[in-house]
Amino acid sequence: MPKINNIFKWDYYSDQPYIITDKAFKKTQKKKYWLEYLQMGVLFMFVFPVSFLWQFLMRFPATKMQVGIGVNLDKGEEQYALVEELGVRHLLIRIPLWEVDRIDEFVQFAKGFGEGKIIMINVLQDREHIENLALLEQNMQIIFDKFQTIAKEYQIGNATNRSKWGFFSVSEYLSFYQTAQGVRDEYFPQLKLLGSSVIDFEYYYTASALFNFKQVKFDALSSLLYVDRRGAPDNRQYGFNLKNKINLLAAMLHLSTKSNNEIYITEVNWPLKNTTPFAPTSEKECVSELEYEQHMQNYINIAKKTQKISRLYWHQLIAPGYGLVDDRDGKIRRMPAFYKFKQLIRQT
Repeated sequence: MPKINNIFKWDYYSDQPYIITDKAFKKTQKKKYWLEYLQMGVLFMFVFPVSFLWQFLMRFPATKMQVGIGVNLDKGEEQYALVEELGVRHLLIRIPLWEVDRIDEFVQFAKGFGEGKIIMINVLQDREHIENLALLEQNMQIIFDKFQTIAKEYQIGNATNRSKWGFFSVSEYLSFYQTAQGVRDEYFPQLKLLGSSVIDFEYYYTASALFNFKQVKFDALSSLLYVDRRGAPDNRQYGFNLKNKINLLAAMLHLSTKSNNEIYITEVNWPLKNTTPFAPTSEKECVSELEYEQHMQNYINIAKKTQKISRLYWHQLIAPGYGLVDDRDGKIRRMPAFYKFKQLIRQT
């Protein structure tokens, strides 16, 4: 990830940005949006109780969930055979905007999976493209043009409620999304755009993305609905387990005019013990490979039974600290979750 005053840095071990260590910079940026944060809290105080009650009254369209996997260009061509072995058809590929000059490499990587795969592109933001919407417009046109015959679905932005990912407010994200939406509407109307890509159970950010006066429309709602910091999917956070969180999210979506009634969970996993520096969290949240396998099975089954999730992508195929395959020391080792995932794919 590009650096601005040495602040935004990418961690290639855990495939995410490092936490911003310059607290003064972070504080200064967030102070610009103090009124928006206040409005977010007030809005959620209204949206939450209404949505909580609405989940028991609404008729959310039942859907059969499809399960996919995240694959990355930098993980190598070994992924082609592994995807075939799993029998998974739905793939999610990250394209960082700061690597748009490598777009042809991403195209060839996607084509390498062969026919019969349904590919979604996850467009990763950086601060340069958030601040320079003209540049974003230019590069979104390149991405859409290059991939329009390969991928019909695009998640715009990732973990948009985390400042280390570049956004300091929901309004910044909505302007970012609106720019991508404008390019799609004018030149590529056949493509499907997803947002608002909020990570974890922080639905006050989701509410602000779903209830506002911006001219945005999500063709489907994307959510990075992690529960790993609570342990098992059945464990509760503020009284809500995974099933409750999905039901509440569906109710919020059903009440909004900003999106169709379709939810994609685009990122979820558990961090693995004794894999530092590859684990994306501290050792406290990490689980054993067998616990990971069980949590994954439970998560997928719970989400499936709600009949409210259209698509669920596991993050990701090769990642020693949180994936299904460990590739350290140049060796491919399928972890227990790899075989369980293969079994679950056959059941969906």
